[in-house]
Amino acid sequence: MVDATTKILNYLQDGEQEILQDLKEFVKKESPSRDKALVDECGLYLQELFQKHLGVTPEIFEEKEVGNHLKFTIGDGEKQILIIGHFDTVWEKGRLNYRVEGNKAYGPGILDMKGGIVQAIWAVKAIQELGISMDKKIVFLCNSDEEIGSIHSRKYIEEEARKSEVVLVAEAAVAKTGALKTARKGVGIFKLKVWGRAAHSGNHHSDGISAVEELARQTIVLQELTDYEKGSTVNVGVVKGGTGSNVVPEYAEADIDLRISSLEEADRVSSLILGLKPILEGTTIEVTGEVNRPPMERTEQIGELFHTARSIASELGFELDEAAVGGGSDGNFTAALGIPTLDGLGCEGEGLHAENEHVLIDTLSKRAALFANLLLRI
Repeated sequence: MVDATTKILNYLQDGEQEILQDLKEFVKKESPSRDKALVDECGLYLQELFQKHLGVTPEIFEEKEVGNHLKFTIGDGEKQILIIGHFDTVWEKGRLNYRVEGNKAYGPGILDMKGGIVQAIWAVKAIQELGISMDKKIVFLCNSDEEIGSIHSRKYIEEEARKSEVVLVAEAAVAKTGALKTARKGVGIFKLKVWGRAAHSGNHHSDGISAVEELARQTIVLQELTDYEKGSTVNVGVVKGGTGSNVVPEYAEADIDLRISSLEEADRVSSLILGLKPILEGTTIEVTGEVNRPPMERTEQIGELFHTARSIASELGFELDEAAVGGGSDGNFTAALGIPTLDGLGCEGEGLHAENEHVLIDTLSKRAALFANLLLRI
């Protein structure tokens, strides 16, 4: 007698080419975060997928500046599981094309994270088509602005998370290993602005106060806030300043990236960044910004979720590990609320935000089967 785990895997293996076809069409609906028209067009295709496979239509959260966010509800159980995934990408239209080379399917956003959304849809479809009982409400929240900080969608994500027993994130698995993500660093974004005094660099150099020099000195201070043992890194990534080589620069600015592994470190390092003081006499500085994604810290409940997933993977015939990663996701928001959150349940592949972004085709069905069985056992 074939058990439910095997039935689900067999069903999804039989449908693997259909899964790939859905993913192909989804990827071809390009959706750069800041192009609302394109993102909304992609969202319409996503609605078609949900209608076709799960027979549901969305609640639409309309936006003026970014694409509309979509919420799909399946079932009506007392307990709710939230699945989150974004359908915007970092790629401008026409930058990458969909193609298949051997076992790899390439394209903009295919790994990050359209593939994970398609797998999750097929996971629920498998449960329904096989007539397996599931006494839970499943909510998909698909947002359109994750790659630019989820500024508009965060409130919806957190609202649904508070109603949920568990949050499952269909972001890509860890490259090369396929590991799930049980911890993520938090992310802070800051801007440093510096004002000095302009002067002719030849005739009146001593009358000037260099904003660029002040910025350079502040950059050293900032970089030295990095503490690898505590999991905190500060990176001054973009600097601008000056108007010409023969002018003592009056103004300069820098964009600063902060990554932290704990809420304690987030508070400590962000307060140091925001508390910077001028070093050169006569300069003034302004620092703005915040930690916009809190760290996702591994809890005992997250560990239990992972062990359930690893047990399922073993039944499906593959090994599954866990990892802590430096990048953030919308799972950071839900984990910070204390809701058990398991991330990295999407596709296997490589090339996040890179030209070689791709998924491994022969893993689509097994990852969808993992997702389906996890829904049943939570």
